[in-house]
Amino acid sequence: MPVPIGRFVQELEKLKKEMDAGSLRHGEYDQRLARVLQELRDEKLDADRPKVSAALTELLARGVITPGVKTHIEKRLGL
Repeated sequence: MPVPIGRFVQELEKLKKEMDAGSLRHGEYDQRLARVLQELRDEKLDADRPKVSAALTELLARGVITPGVKTHIEKRLGL
């Protein structure tokens, strides 16, 4: 079953909150991000490329992800 774009955004927001709270170390963040991306590759994202790109741009603007994380996600998802 495809993963809704809203769930993907929520997962990234959750990771950011946990990093900010200090409950995740950098390596743990990387591992969790890798799991989220693997799930997206396995289950497919229920959105087209423009929607995914727009969501990533919005997350970057809000400081939820860094430019490096945005680039990494785009490469992993083949955007």
